[in-house]
Amino acid sequence: GCTPGRFAAAGWSTCDGMCPAGRYGVRANATRESETCVDCDPLRSSRPGSASCDIDIVCPDGAAECTFVSGMRESGASGCPERTDLERALYEASERLGIEVTVVVTAEDRRRSRRGDPTPTPVGAAATELGLPVAHDLEAAVDSGADLGVVVAYGRIVPVAVLARLPMLNLHFSLLPRWRGAAPVERAVLAGDVETGVCLMDVAEGLDTGAVRGRVTTPIDPGESADELRERLAAMGSTLLVDVLAAGIGDGEPQVGEPTWAHKVGREDLAMDWSRPSGEIHRVVRVGGAHTTFRGDPLKVWRATPCGAPEGGHGPGALVGDVVVTGPGADGGLRLVEVQPANRQRMPFAAWAAGARPVAGEVLGTR
Repeated sequence: GCTPGRFAAAGWSTCDGMCPAGRYGVRANATRESETCVDCDPLRSSRPGSASCDIDIVCPDGAAECTFVSGMRESGASGCPERTDLERALYEASERLGIEVTVVVTAEDRRRSRRGDPTPTPVGAAATELGLPVAHDLEAAVDSGADLGVVVAYGRIVPVAVLARLPMLNLHFSLLPRWRGAAPVERAVLAGDVETGVCLMDVAEGLDTGAVRGRVTTPIDPGESADELRERLAAMGSTLLVDVLAAGIGDGEPQVGEPTWAHKVGREDLAMDWSRPSGEIHRVVRVGGAHTTFRGDPLKVWRATPCGAPEGGHGPGALVGDVVVTGPGADGGLRLVEVQPANRQRMPFAAWAAGARPVAGEVLGTR
């Protein structure tokens, strides 16, 4: 019963296998990669674990097609990037603009599953596919002879001593000075922001306080998850970075306005308070990892839709069919679409309800 794009290796009890990039999953009950993963059509590709080939391939020099070669596409003597926005940005910076990427710094390889071998981060894998040197310490960037560093979701403060030797730009996924800090995408969703964007700014001593060299904006769809929004912002940021580099880095503009802070999202932020309006609770679901309880056991909600309250005059938290009664507002209910009980995989609400058999009006969120 694995979802398309994932599979269970022979003898495994979980769907830990994943279709590699450039292939997609078409069978939901396959047990081996050869039965579940199919090559994408020419000029199309996919991310690892994808159920469809939804990424366009852009070949160099106007070529009409490319040949798939281990994570790269090539035509004649010159290669063109495979799928990811990161690889496209690195390729364009090095090939189209003639900029030498001296080193890519990322976290060390680590084991992604109990049975698996240590694997590189997506950044490390992308750099390796493009034949770029990979390191795990910022000193490697300083010592590489680079003139400029570009930081994207590094997750650590860059020491002032490093900045004194190597100036850096940072791609930040918000419209600064709104949402400075670690979780700008999640905080924008939780706050109900209708617009966000990407800023390319100087890395400075203060947290996300540097001058802005370029920015792009985009609306936030009311049903868009934080992961989906982050994916769009990554694509926009990659394009912004290359465009700024192509035009030449001019003077930055100081950030204007009152800053807000995007503190890291904790478990308490993801607790579902059924007394709140359904739209507000839905935003928690869209961030990912929203949780409540059913008969005292943890229950995560991964997808849901605001709706009207069910009949019966039940109080907040009451589950009637697939709808949970919520607090005041035009929409007084939240329809559960995908849930995850403790120690189980994500599943459609109907599949969970068939096994859990909730009683109409039973309240979620109680111990």
